[in-house]
Amino acid sequence: MTLPDGHVRIFDTTLRDGEQAPGAALTPAHKLEIARALARLRVDVIEAGFPASSPGDFAAVRSIAEQVGGASAGDAEPPVICALARASRPDIDRCWQAIQSAARPRIHTFMATSPILMEAKLNMTPDQVRSRVAEMVGHARSLTADVEFSAEDAGRSDPAFLYEVLDIAIRAGATTVNLPDTVGYCMPEEYGALIAAVCASVASREGVVFSVHCHDDLGLATANTLAGLRAGARQVEVAINGIGERAGNCSLEEVVMALHTRAALFGLRTQIETTHLTEVSRLVAARTGIAVAPNKAIVGANAFAHESGIHQAAMLKNESTYEIMRPETVGLSSSRLCLGKLSGRHALAARLAELGHTVAGAELERVFTRFKELADRKKHLTDADLEGLLVSPLNRVSPEGSAQEASST
Repeated sequence: MTLPDGHVRIFDTTLRDGEQAPGAALTPAHKLEIARALARLRVDVIEAGFPASSPGDFAAVRSIAEQVGGASAGDAEPPVICALARASRPDIDRCWQAIQSAARPRIHTFMATSPILMEAKLNMTPDQVRSRVAEMVGHARSLTADVEFSAEDAGRSDPAFLYEVLDIAIRAGATTVNLPDTVGYCMPEEYGALIAAVCASVASREGVVFSVHCHDDLGLATANTLAGLRAGARQVEVAINGIGERAGNCSLEEVVMALHTRAALFGLRTQIETTHLTEVSRLVAARTGIAVAPNKAIVGANAFAHESGIHQAAMLKNESTYEIMRPETVGLSSSRLCLGKLSGRHALAARLAELGHTVAGAELERVFTRFKELADRKKHLTDADLEGLLVSPLNRVSPEGSAQEASST
């Protein structure tokens, strides 16, 4: 797949690595539903699963390949449908059986390259790893022209050995090479330097796309992914809501909106339809049962919510004062001005006006005083609470909507 200048390929692994989050197992029907949503979002690659892991996952991947990735799926160019396979002939054959009906199938195979994983996980020598990579990438390439190779735990690998293995994979037919920070160990400057060094050092790289796959164990997955892009990578492996093993994967919505919001800085773009981000986020949360934290960037409930009175007053004048992107861009209808003990008169008056009550001057001051008293006692104030302030013994509202002081009884 040839990439236009400045295009970043979005490889979504919600259905594979994302599903590896504890408790996130999806039914085949749910995987197909999410895959359809990802296609509407216009991701470039859907990693649909790990066919050798279970009969159910094989069936789910095959269904996605046929119904979402098939030539008759409805789109002019359906997404690439990818599936994962260990570097073994049975895994690769099983993977191919599941995805071969897709118009654009990809086999993704991987091999650990860090000393700790080669010894403790694989019980293999570096020479054995070299030989296996050459053989299995070559076998995958005999089945399809689109082959991705991942050097598992690239972030903790010896650089010279890593370069050698990647070169072997490319010579065997890999068209995408991925350098995962599998355990979220790298710092952004380290990871960016690794990607830059690979882009400069690996031979036979003409037409090969370098990919990044970062985990969030130190909270740096998005920072590392962006560092990799600045260093020359042009594919990012991400998941909706950042779900995945342990602390999760890099969040699709964070990377996409970072590139969108800071386009002048990065000079890079995606084909993602950003107005679908909130919709897809909510679907994934509902189907996996993994709730999105309120303070989650882009898709969290508080991402476009403001409670501070100083912020609210500024927002009512110009939204750009405290929002670097508009909520409509990610599929929300508007920002929220949340009324609480930190809120000010401007936000209170604005919300009352939305409810049909024009309150100003001394009347507003009286309502605002009672509002603050109530907000100190109650964490969340509802519209009913605000209406109650207006009909309290101290403030009643005429049918025309102006506040008037009530007589004592």
